[in-house]
Amino acid sequence: MPSSHNPHVHDQPPPAEHKARGPASIECGVITCSDTRTPETDKSGQLIRELLTQGGHRIGAYHVVKDEPVEVRELVRELGEQPGLDALIINGGTGISRRDSTFEAVDGLLEKRLPGFGELFRYLSYKDIGSPAMLSRATAGLYQGIVLFSIPGSSGAVRLAMEALILPELPHIVGEMRK
Repeated sequence: MPSSHNPHVHDQPPPAEHKARGPASIECGVITCSDTRTPETDKSGQLIRELLTQGGHRIGAYHVVKDEPVEVRELVRELGEQPGLDALIINGGTGISRRDSTFEAVDGLLEKRLPGFGELFRYLSYKDIGSPAMLSRATAGLYQGIVLFSIPGSSGAVRLAMEALILPELPHIVGEMRK
C-alpha cells in the first residue's frame, strides 16, 4: 500500500516560512575594491548601500580600498571583529586581469564556502551577457560569524547579485548562521 508521505521531502517548513525566521533588518558592511574609484565616484558601492537600505537593512561600515590583497584581507579581518556586523558585501576585483585580486584575498579567509552563490550568479549573468559570465569569480561564504559576498564591480552585476540573490536570501542566511 503506497504511503502518502514522500520519503524525499524532509519534515521542514516551506521555503517562505523557513526564510521568514531570519532577522528583518541586518547590519551590513560594504567594501569597494578599486584602484580608481573614490567614495564620490563609487556608483556600485552607492547602489549596494541604496538597495540594502531600501530592503530595511543598516549600513554599519563602508570603505573604498585599493585592490591589493593585503589591504583587502586586513580590512575584512577588521570588519569581522566589528560587533553587530552580520554581512559584508565586497564589489570589484573578481575578474581575471592582473589587478583583479579580491578573490585571492577573500577566498583564503572563508571558513565555510557557499559555492551555490557563485554558480547561480554566473548562470544568471550568462542569461544576461552570455559567455563572458564565465570570467567572474564571484564567491560567498562565512567568515568570523558574518556572511561575506564578493561580487563584480559593474553596476549591472551589482544589481543582478543584489536583487536576484543577496537581498532575497540575506535574512535566511543570517538566521541560519545564528543557530
